[in-house]
Amino acid sequence: MAAAVSVLLPPSSCSFPALTVDLILPRAAAPLCSLHGNSSRSRCEVIHRLPFGRGIGGVEILSQKRFPGDGKDKRAYLPPDGGRGDAGRSSSAAFRSPEIQKERGLPFDLKVQQVNDAGDLQDSTFLNAVVKVYCTHTAPDYSLPWQKQRQYTSTGSAFMIGNGKLLTNAHCVEHDTQVKVKRRGDDTKFVAKVLARGIECDIALLQVESEEFWKGVEPLRFGRLPCLQDAVIVVGYPLGGDTISVTKGVVSRIEVTSYAHGASDLLGIQIDAAINPGNSGGPAFNDRGECIGVAFQVYRSEEAENIGYVIPTTVVSHFLNDYERNGRYTGFPSLGVLLQKLENPVLQTYLKVPSNEGVLVRRVEPTSPAHGVLREGDVIVSFDGVQVGCEGTVPFRSTERIAFRYLISQKFSGDAAEMGIVREGVRTKVQTVLQPRLHLVPYHVEGGQPSYLIIAGLVFTPLSEPLIEEECEDSIGLKLLAKARYSSAKFKGEQLVILSQVLANDVNIGYEDMGNQQALKLNGIRIKNIRHLAHLVDFCEGKYLVFEFEDNFLAVLDREAAASAAACILKDYGIPSERSADLLEPYIDIEDNQAPHDEIGDSPVSNLEIGFDGLLWA
Repeated sequence: MAAAVSVLLPPSSCSFPALTVDLILPRAAAPLCSLHGNSSRSRCEVIHRLPFGRGIGGVEILSQKRFPGDGKDKRAYLPPDGGRGDAGRSSSAAFRSPEIQKERGLPFDLKVQQVNDAGDLQDSTFLNAVVKVYCTHTAPDYSLPWQKQRQYTSTGSAFMIGNGKLLTNAHCVEHDTQVKVKRRGDDTKFVAKVLARGIECDIALLQVESEEFWKGVEPLRFGRLPCLQDAVIVVGYPLGGDTISVTKGVVSRIEVTSYAHGASDLLGIQIDAAINPGNSGGPAFNDRGECIGVAFQVYRSEEAENIGYVIPTTVVSHFLNDYERNGRYTGFPSLGVLLQKLENPVLQTYLKVPSNEGVLVRRVEPTSPAHGVLREGDVIVSFDGVQVGCEGTVPFRSTERIAFRYLISQKFSGDAAEMGIVREGVRTKVQTVLQPRLHLVPYHVEGGQPSYLIIAGLVFTPLSEPLIEEECEDSIGLKLLAKARYSSAKFKGEQLVILSQVLANDVNIGYEDMGNQQALKLNGIRIKNIRHLAHLVDFCEGKYLVFEFEDNFLAVLDREAAASAAACILKDYGIPSERSADLLEPYIDIEDNQAPHDEIGDSPVSNLEIGFDGLLWA
């Protein structure tokens, strides 16, 4: 269910007085607030918070960020009224020893070094592989999509993995225009190049070409998945410090976790070692000096302390192997089905399923390869030969169980999977290909700049999570927000195209106050995406451009007058072009075999958004 929270913004964080804003947050993965790009700040922490389950507190993606200008440290505060943490959602994966990882293309190795107490750490050579990251960010302005926001800088951590490469968090180098790294005990900064970003797993791969940077340093060795209560050491450069910081703790939990940056569910390690802004991207070590993961987020609450999260080496291995296989990052796959737990014995009897076995398929996304293979009413009882329990869990290590999604996340995009199902009481096996999930409203915009199209001052752009965050959810409208949160894409390439604003001009008199409304049709033709809209405008030969919006609102423009006013509008508002560069390419039509008027709200994003643990996404 949507959660109402209050965000307190201190007076110095903005140009207006202190105030408390109530926000409606239907989707847990959306950050409550973002303080990016405010020119009045000189040095402030930018913290993305998420609601965490039904408890108290919130998850934060932490990186130390600085803005030009004067000001004090700022923080966005989440009151103790419930929320989901910074550790993400659940995922599934089988953990492998370093030897198995090496066979699968993770060739990064290092001599094992014993670390028995804090006294050994000062001279431990593996600490020299941890570096400080300096990044300059220039994020798009989603409300004014033809321009960028004011740049800001941040600091984080990274570590060497060999072959001229380093690992850090994706959120540390998001929208980067310049990335530099500095070694421990050195005052020289070296330019780094971002080779790949894994949004879902919050990992980025960097490359430093300078040979001087690598002199005298050995890359880190990856260790196996730790056990509960194993000692863990987190190393990095938190709170803007120029000297290395070491904190110690233990592993307190290992489970499929919500990754705040990518709004995804992958395996995560929960630790009690302190993690602070700037620790992001730094390694976590076991007591043998092996890297067991990457620090990336924390959980803040008045009722809990020292809850941090580490990306395990199995997720890191998947990211690196994906990059080596394809020369780029392709993402973690999804089955694309909504599942229901089968704990009720009467329901099990009705479906002719043995007790404590299987999960019920309640929806198959139209864009998923499983569409047409699985049906509503099927019961998945096994995945690649591994039995699935009635709670949607599978065996994990010797005495543990973990979410079914873990097995899916172990696969790569394009891999096949065999599932044992019970269909109308008959056992059978089916096969499907796994692909990354297609989000109707993306969490991140690929390519850096959002698409836009200006027609007689009417600014059209695809709806995205960054735009919702920037515009504030209350200005989007509940109906459009419900579509964004709970509807799924019905065909590949589908977008929700909205009229974000109207640039006032004589040609659009009477429409100036329109904004954040979904454009449904142009001249009676349903709009598939922003490219389709540009194509319809370019090839229109009638006298009028008739736009139909949500709530039956109508806007009619004279086509020739709209074309004549274009140059004047661009000049008056200082806009370089009436459309983004991607819309200059030839339009290729896409198939749309699905009914266009499905009810919204029939595809909740996950069980935690609808407040019922009986449903879960795979």
